Amino acid sequence: MASVPSKNIWMRRQQCPCGDWKCLITYGEEGEDTEIPSAAIKDDSGLSGAMVSPYVGMVFKSDEYAFEYYANFARKNGFSIRKERSRLSPQLGVYKRDFVCYRAGFSPPRKKQTGEHQRDRKSVRCGCDAKMYLSKEMVDGVLQWFVVQFSNVHNHELLEDDQVRLLPAYRKIHETDQERILLLSKAGFSIHRIVKVLELEKGQLPFLERDVRNFVQNRKKFIQENDALLNEKRENDLMDLLDACRISKETDAYFVYDITADENDKVENIAWSYGESIHAYNTFGDVVYFDTTYRSMTYGMLFGAWLGISNHGKVTCFGCALLQDETPHTFSWALQAFMRFMKGRYPQTIVTDIDLGLRDAIISELPSTKHVIPVWNILPKASSWFSAVLGSRYSEFKSEFEAVYNIENAEEFEYQWSQLISRYELLSDNHLALLFSLRSCWAVCYTRGCFLAQVASISYFKSVDAFVKGVLNARICLRSFLEQVKISSNCKAQAYEGLQFAHIRTCSPMEEQARKVLTPFAFNLLQCELILAMQYAATEMANSSYIVRHFDKMEGEHLVIWISEDEQIHCSCKEFESSGILCRHALRVLLVKNYFQLPDKYYLSRWRQESSFVCHGDQSNQTGNDEWFQEYNFLTTNLFSEASLTIERSDYMRNELKKELTRLINDVKGMPT
Repeated sequence: MASVPSKNIWMRRQQCPCGDWKCLITYGEEGEDTEIPSAAIKDDSGLSGAMVSPYVGMVFKSDEYAFEYYANFARKNGFSIRKERSRLSPQLGVYKRDFVCYRAGFSPPRKKQTGEHQRDRKSVRCGCDAKMYLSKEMVDGVLQWFVVQFSNVHNHELLEDDQVRLLPAYRKIHETDQERILLLSKAGFSIHRIVKVLELEKGQLPFLERDVRNFVQNRKKFIQENDALLNEKRENDLMDLLDACRISKETDAYFVYDITADENDKVENIAWSYGESIHAYNTFGDVVYFDTTYRSMTYGMLFGAWLGISNHGKVTCFGCALLQDETPHTFSWALQAFMRFMKGRYPQTIVTDIDLGLRDAIISELPSTKHVIPVWNILPKASSWFSAVLGSRYSEFKSEFEAVYNIENAEEFEYQWSQLISRYELLSDNHLALLFSLRSCWAVCYTRGCFLAQVASISYFKSVDAFVKGVLNARICLRSFLEQVKISSNCKAQAYEGLQFAHIRTCSPMEEQARKVLTPFAFNLLQCELILAMQYAATEMANSSYIVRHFDKMEGEHLVIWISEDEQIHCSCKEFESSGILCRHALRVLLVKNYFQLPDKYYLSRWRQESSFVCHGDQSNQTGNDEWFQEYNFLTTNLFSEASLTIERSDYMRNELKKELTRLINDVKGMPT
């Protein structure tokens, strides 16, 4: 009976060139790379070597590395190798290894049974003498393998690269390809179609169609047995997860969850949120990123996470879901459940990957919410979509595509889009048709001014990827998964991480005010804009409007409108509407108007210090933070200033500071948490 793997492998969902969704295994157990590392060798100089011909005296740290190196050398030179003999000793174990050309030796004649009909297959072996013999020796207490004999003289023709790849030794179906083949086979794809899909995705394959057929046939029985066990495991684990939700409800009165079940009362979909997550949503729920990147290999379920960004720029989790499929109906249920958890408070903006089913569900369930697909979810797909079609023209196409993406006028965007697809003869391309149908979600002219609060930035994307990978630990079961998500999305811990000292750089009263009001993350954003504002000139026009230009750049002027009655300021770049942080152009005009403090309305509550979760029960500690940081900053500045006067002072400071900091760390670690 086949056994079910104990670990749960999560696969990253991507869209393949044929338009279907595919899943790629991105990491296995604990995120380890499943690729075989290249051989780490060293020659007698002790330096890592490139691919050179083996020679007598070459050193390898193991016989496995030696075999891999020789195999790579053989492939580059048009042949393959095999292991022939090994010798053992009580002291060293295996101490001799013989690797030879695949055509070495001669096949013994096969005896035929009386009346038996056999095909008379000609052997490929022809007595080739190409070989590499190794010996293991102890050198300075370290076991090493040395090449003691090497010959690269062949008595047969060596193969070209397009032929050598077809030798049995190189026709390997790697683990990621095996999983892909099994998924396509389960979906009903024929062997021939599976091979065509793989060729479309990967180009030239290192195996043949018959290798795929043999692999699928050999695994068929295993798959049938494994599927039954996996279904049983999935049902048991989902019931455990459901029990964990009930227990969480008892310990956290604000914990919420919802499920759907099939006609046999088996759990299909489940969604949940924690009391702290709901509290975080009340403050930071203006923009939500719904991540549906990963699917579980073990359970066959899609993991969805509703994420946001805190006032410290950290990823915060509002809720999670495990979904049976990716249909609009399932996504609609998930969004409905999320809105129930959040008491019907809709986000201003929801950010997602490209998914038509999800897009339809958002239109249906969140009609007043702006749907945005960030460009960093589009550009990585462009390579797989268009590089094979366009070949050498792809780089030029990518540059023009990015230029069209940044066009700020809708009419101009649509005109340049039609010119782009016409110029590259992509009028019938399905991916461009898909992107155009979704243009209101990603093109700058349609999304400019939508509130995103830094969620569309590359740094946030990397933080989300790290967060999701941290949650999807390959070892954990679904029951532990519930607790793992809660730990990873601890908002209070994030607030403590955000308590850092913010340095003044311009000495302006406006900057001093911002440091007292904003978190260090938000203050840093405003501070950068304030510094850059010094590089702009503001020219007053009629009706209290200003044209703001960079001092040495002719293009890129911005219109800033100032309404003095209620202290309103609007810039054509719409940075404040997008991030909640005033732009350099607006700040330049305020400086011209002799403003030393920003109007209170331009400090959004979501970026203020008082929005931090550290405030719950820690208010007295927070009020003294600014004074403490200033005192600490003064002492350290004075210390380094005095120590820098002589080398003796500097060396003394380093030694003593290290001792004192080590002592303080040990003292603090010994205190109760």
